[in-house]
Amino acid sequence: MERPYDVVIRGGLVYDGAGGAPVEADVAVKDGRIAAVAAGLAGAGAEEIDARGKIVAPGFVDIHTHYDGQATWDERMQPSSWHGVTTVVMGNCGVGFAPCRPDDHDRLVRLMEGVEDIPFPILSEGLPWNWESYPDYLASLAPRRFDVDIGSQLPHSALRVFVMGERGANREPATAADVAAMAQIARAAAEAGALGFSTSRTINHKASDGSHIPTLTAGEEELTGIALGLAEAGRGVLQVVIDFDAEEADFAMLRRIVERSGRPLSFSLAQNPLKPQFYKTQLRLLAEAAAEGLPMRAQAAVRPVGHVLGLELTDNPFNHYPVYKEIAGRPLAERVALLRNPEFRARLFAMKPEKPGRGAVRNFSRMYPMGDVPDYEPLPENTVTAIAARHGLLPEEVALDLMLEGDGRGMIYAPTLNYAEGDLGPAYAMLSHPQTVPGLSDGGAHVGQICDGSFPTTLLTHWARDRTRGPKLKLEQVFRGQCLETARAVGLLDRGRIAPGYRADLNVIDHEQLTLHAPEVVYDLPAGGRRLIQRASGYAATMVAGEITYRDGEATGALPGRLVRGAQAGPANA
Repeated sequence: MERPYDVVIRGGLVYDGAGGAPVEADVAVKDGRIAAVAAGLAGAGAEEIDARGKIVAPGFVDIHTHYDGQATWDERMQPSSWHGVTTVVMGNCGVGFAPCRPDDHDRLVRLMEGVEDIPFPILSEGLPWNWESYPDYLASLAPRRFDVDIGSQLPHSALRVFVMGERGANREPATAADVAAMAQIARAAAEAGALGFSTSRTINHKASDGSHIPTLTAGEEELTGIALGLAEAGRGVLQVVIDFDAEEADFAMLRRIVERSGRPLSFSLAQNPLKPQFYKTQLRLLAEAAAEGLPMRAQAAVRPVGHVLGLELTDNPFNHYPVYKEIAGRPLAERVALLRNPEFRARLFAMKPEKPGRGAVRNFSRMYPMGDVPDYEPLPENTVTAIAARHGLLPEEVALDLMLEGDGRGMIYAPTLNYAEGDLGPAYAMLSHPQTVPGLSDGGAHVGQICDGSFPTTLLTHWARDRTRGPKLKLEQVFRGQCLETARAVGLLDRGRIAPGYRADLNVIDHEQLTLHAPEVVYDLPAGGRRLIQRASGYAATMVAGEITYRDGEATGALPGRLVRGAQAGPANA
C-alpha cells in the first residue's frame, strides 16, 4: 500500500488557527509541513492518528518566556511543552545572558536571579558561557535539539552593561556614542537571527542584591536609537515592560519609538491593583494607535498573576515571623513536624512578623487554597480569611494547615495583578481586544513562586469551557490568539495555521477531558535546584515540524525543535 504522507491525523474537529469555524477533516503531513486538509482524505500516512472526538489545532506559540538559561543545558522546555506549546520566544523583559564579557557573568546571573527567581547556583552551574557576543550565543544554541522551536531576543540589560560597563549597571545616562554602539550591536543581533529586542522600565525588576535593573531609567533617545538599529537591519520587534507611571505620556513615548523606527512593539498588560481602571486607558490608546496604522500590541495574561506560596517555595506567609526563622533552614520533614506541634504553633502565632512582607504574602484576604485542580478565578468566600471566619480560626492557622497538606507540600495561591475586583472581568476585556495577544507566561522563570507556563491550558479549559463568572471565549478565538496572532506578533509567518504549506506544528486535544493539574515541586535543575512544574492531561498528541513529541503528556524522545533565526516567511500560497 502506497503511503504518500508521513502522518495523517484522521477525523478530528479541525480549528485552522485563523478564526474559521471548525470542520471535521483529515490533516496530512509531509516533510515537516502540512500537505493537505480534507474530509475523507485519500492516501495513507506512515503513521496514522485517530482523532475522532478530539480537536486538531495548531501548535501554540508562546512569545513571553525565559528559557535563556534552560535552553543551554536542557532539551525539553517544560513545563511549556506539556501544554501544547511548540514555539517559545525567550529573552523578554530586558534580561538574558548575551552579550556578556567574562567579568560580568555573575552580574547577569544575579540580575536573572532577582528579576526571574532563578537561583544563582542553578545558573552558575548550568550556564556553559561558551559565548561573549549575542551572535555567539545564538551559535551556541544552533546545534542543540529541543522539543520546541526556540526564538531569542536581544536583552537590553545585557546590552547596556556590555557597552557601558559600570555606568550602564548604575543607570547613568547613555552618551551618543553609547547609543550608537548599542544600535550597531542590535543591528548585528537582528542580522544574526534575533527576533527582536526587549527592555524593562519597572521598579519590580531588581537584581538579587536589591539594585534596580540597569534599564529602569534608560532614556527615550537610547530606546529609539536601539530601535533604529533594528530598522537598519529591516527586521526585529520590540518588547517592553513598563510601569506607566506617567500613564498616557509613557504610551506616547512608545508611540514615538514605533513612529520613528517602524518596528512592531508589544508591551505587558495587566490590571494593576493600584490603578485598577488604567488598563482601559491602555486599550483605548492601543485602538487609536492601530487605527493610525502603528504596529503596536499588548501581551495580556490569561489569569491572575501572583505567587504560589508553600513551605518548599520561595515565599510563604511566615517567612518574616521570628519563630519560623528559627527553623527555616531545616529539612522539610523537620519543619512539618514542628509546625504540627501545638506548642510550637502557639509560639509562632503569638509573635508578629519582624517586618511586613509583600502584600500578596501577608494579606490573608487575598490568598486562596490551590487545590488539586486549581481554580484561577476563585470566589471571595474561598479566601483564607473567609475560611478562617467560618471555622472560628485565625487566618494564620488556616494558611499553615493548607501548606501542611501532603506532608508539607500543600500550596496557597495569592493573586496580585488582574484580580483587583476579585474576578477576571478585566482579563476578559484584554483578551477580547483586537490589539492584544496572550502572553506573559514567563515559562522557565520564577521557578520557586510562579508556574504560568500552563497559560495555554487555562485558555482552553477555563476560558473556552468552564468559566461560570462571566462570558467565555470561543475556541476559534483562543486558537487564533495563541497560535496565528502570537506567531505574527514576532514575525513567524510560517506557523500558527492549519493549511497546506504551513509548518506541521499541531495538537490533538481531548477537550472534554482536558485537565490542568496543581503545580508540584521537583528538584531537577542544575546543582539539584528546585522548580515548580505543572502538568495537564488531555493532550493526546503534540507535533513539532511533523514529528510527534508528546503522546498523552509523555515525551516520545523526538527532538525536532531548533533555534529559529529571525522572522520566517509564510508559505508561498498563503
